[in-house]
Amino acid sequence: MHYCGTMHTSPAVGLDFGTTNTVLARADGKGGVAACTFDHDGAAISAFRSVLTLWQEQEDHGRATRLEAGPWAIDKFIADPMDSRFLQSFKTFAASRAFQYTTIAGRNYTFEDLLSAFFRRYRDHAGEQLRDLPPRLVVGRPVTFAGARPDSALAAERYDAAFRSVGFTTLHHVYEPIAAAYYFAQRLTRDATVLVADFGGGTSDFSLVHFARTPRGVEARPLAQTGVGIAGDTFDYRIIDAVISPRLGKGTQYKSWGKVLDIPGHYYTNFARWNQLSILKSPKLLAELRTLARDSLAREKLEALIAFIDADVGYPLYKVVSDVKVRLSTDEAAKLTFSAAGVSIDKTITRKAFDGWIARDLERIDEAVSAALTRAGVNEAEVDKVFLTGGSSFVPAVRRAFETRFGPAKIETGEQLLSIAYGLALIAADPDIERWCVKPDDDTGPLIETD
Repeated sequence: MHYCGTMHTSPAVGLDFGTTNTVLARADGKGGVAACTFDHDGAAISAFRSVLTLWQEQEDHGRATRLEAGPWAIDKFIADPMDSRFLQSFKTFAASRAFQYTTIAGRNYTFEDLLSAFFRRYRDHAGEQLRDLPPRLVVGRPVTFAGARPDSALAAERYDAAFRSVGFTTLHHVYEPIAAAYYFAQRLTRDATVLVADFGGGTSDFSLVHFARTPRGVEARPLAQTGVGIAGDTFDYRIIDAVISPRLGKGTQYKSWGKVLDIPGHYYTNFARWNQLSILKSPKLLAELRTLARDSLAREKLEALIAFIDADVGYPLYKVVSDVKVRLSTDEAAKLTFSAAGVSIDKTITRKAFDGWIARDLERIDEAVSAALTRAGVNEAEVDKVFLTGGSSFVPAVRRAFETRFGPAKIETGEQLLSIAYGLALIAADPDIERWCVKPDDDTGPLIETD
């Protein structure tokens, strides 16, 4: 059993390194918790964008590579997009053995290099708030990492190497939905079985936890965890794949040795996953596409695809698509306007169409929820509360699916971008922390492979 709410003494911090945003929080030793904040252009922010920009500057001894992180990385890239390299959602490569490194300005950067560089700049911008960081860190991790065949053990090794290189000596890994459940438990006034649904940028994770109030505090018992590599980035992918990719040659054909063949779809899978563009772009890929364009029956569309990839339009594309997705959470329709590489798109997208594009993704999410219930040995009626957290919990079709299955009265939300970090910080301050940590033998592995 595990108790929370009354025993917070050990010095440590909780870090939610997310696909889209990163949040670091500290417990105050009295049950309270606060997130690290930043002043960017006069606005206070706690959700620090998980992005990097790298560029070169001329110095007396030659050219040196510089880097920025978070909103300052976005500022740099927007100001000088042609001479900088913008990396976003690099967490999605944490568990990929296929990803060894990306080359920038003649240097190979491993995942560990990127993560440690990102956190150093995070710490620099935090200033005095993080001058006295303790040596112990509790870091969140998804139940299932993004990717078709994620290697969770490899991701843990990479996390440990990166964070040890910036000064942490003791690392604890906690499932992100478990951390959100821990935070949510602070508001419970009676015993309850809680399903936490955590919708990140790269993964959706689900945990069932039973909480019981006792004289010592709130007793918590984890029941089951499942996850699937489908979340916010996947929803973005569906919009790009339906609206933008057809303008860039998807579904067209080319001639080869007297035969008419379909343009391979994997190029559009990579392109539509905007977060992978800057890392996957390579001379080999561009050479392949140029050969296809030469023999294409829709040459101008393939040339536009090449120009899109070569121009590093990942971030502006993300902004447009993400804004449309957000507007569809409140409006029945939203206009997508995007122009780059000689292609202009101005199309109204309805929520009904969007719901259709993500219908299969919602089915896979529902399958992951069913697996969690089965592993826990409980049914929908035995779930007292459902806590939805993460950005995609705002998507009406997502919320509607949980309301239909569990009933609207059971659904709760709150602090969607901060709840995981808050829970990690509270766990970090608990002397019985090991009970919540991921064990080498309890990794669920990929529940459902993504396409």
